[in-house]
Amino acid sequence: MGTRHIRLGLTAGTAVVLVAATATAVLTATGPASAATSTFTPVADTYVQNDAASTNYGTSNQITVDNSPVRRMFLRFTVTGVSGTVTSARLRLRTISGNDGSNNGGAFKVVSSNTWSETGTTWNNQPAIDGASLGSIGSVSANGWYEVNVTAAVQGNGTFSFGASSTSTDGAYYDSRESGADAPQLVITTGTSTPSPTPTTAPPSGDPVLVGAGDIATSGSGDSATAALLDNISGTVFTTGDNVYSNGTASEFNSYYQPTWGRHKARTKPSPGNHDYNTSGASGYYNYFGSVAGPSGQGYYSYNLGNWHIVSLNSNISMSAGSAQETWLRNDLAANPKSCTLAYWHHPLFTSGANHAPSTSTRPLYQALYDHNADVVVFGHNHQYERFAPQNPTGGRDTARGLRSFVAGMGGADHYSFGTIQANSEARNSDTFGVLKFTLHANSYDWQFVPEAGKTYNDSGTTACH
Repeated sequence: MGTRHIRLGLTAGTAVVLVAATATAVLTATGPASAATSTFTPVADTYVQNDAASTNYGTSNQITVDNSPVRRMFLRFTVTGVSGTVTSARLRLRTISGNDGSNNGGAFKVVSSNTWSETGTTWNNQPAIDGASLGSIGSVSANGWYEVNVTAAVQGNGTFSFGASSTSTDGAYYDSRESGADAPQLVITTGTSTPSPTPTTAPPSGDPVLVGAGDIATSGSGDSATAALLDNISGTVFTTGDNVYSNGTASEFNSYYQPTWGRHKARTKPSPGNHDYNTSGASGYYNYFGSVAGPSGQGYYSYNLGNWHIVSLNSNISMSAGSAQETWLRNDLAANPKSCTLAYWHHPLFTSGANHAPSTSTRPLYQALYDHNADVVVFGHNHQYERFAPQNPTGGRDTARGLRSFVAGMGGADHYSFGTIQANSEARNSDTFGVLKFTLHANSYDWQFVPEAGKTYNDSGTTACH
């Protein structure tokens, strides 16, 4: 697991929280040289309580907002080393494990004073929460990350204090900076006028873009890194399953997926994974994505992008020859007038990953695609990147009609290692989060692995359609 992250949404309220952060910035390019992200933890945080007016809580492992007793929390961050225009600043908080939930996560405002002391602030001498309203957090549950957009207050380097309060008598409790990995974060994305040295995020010149990955949202930082890449890549977003960990619950979608990849939900065409199905019937998945995910319980559908036919399939239900899904797929492909075809699902037919062996039960889907001259298939499940040469359904190299396949399980979950390298595996990586970008030309496609900020692994190429 990487650094955990926090999800907040803010509206004005009555209780206030203050947190100060130490500048532990990690400054890295987010794909092109024109964007970067920096993550800071508080240099100070505390809360105050009206019925203990002279008590200081600066060394507590939690910060809280409440209205009975009235509790206000404060956070302070020191931002250094960022350059360029700030395009996004997000305050992230994690609810403590012992919190039984609250209907009000707090209303956040700017605190104009930066001189308050973490170990000296009490109800009697608390700073005024006198600045602009930034937003509010609604209902929260235990072990969830929440996020507030504070871009209006953070426009560059400097020291920034925030306060939060609540009108609810059901208090909300968050991990403080004393909690270590679960400490609050201030995540800043900047853009500069420096031209990008690579075309990784350049807008397409008329040809559609399909970009995505699988094995995505956890309580780590990988999903934030890949979501930041999507911020700078236009086009349709696909997912190759395991959209959220560990059980695909509604709470996990709201706490983990929504603040990261959820920013791109309106342009996302998902597919489900086995972790999404850890909740009965994958109800969290289907309820979150709605009709765009296909009929509930089926989860397979198709759509067109330019001269391409795109198929999202479900490897968690029957895929055998003659099954409802395989029959639908063959009928869908037979009716397809487009010149090029790409499909994606979760369990890989071809993979060198050590954690999950090839899923031979998916072969009938691959066979149907092969029979109808499809071009590309993308999998997830193993948390890594791998590219195979064009192959037939039994894994033989086939440059005439074979489909090029990719394992794109590098969306944010912890990396897996490789085992025995399978035949026709041409490129592999197991230490870099990223997204796989396709530029879909009329009769060909470009693929490109776009790495997370600060990493250099890349893989790209061009292939003609059949």
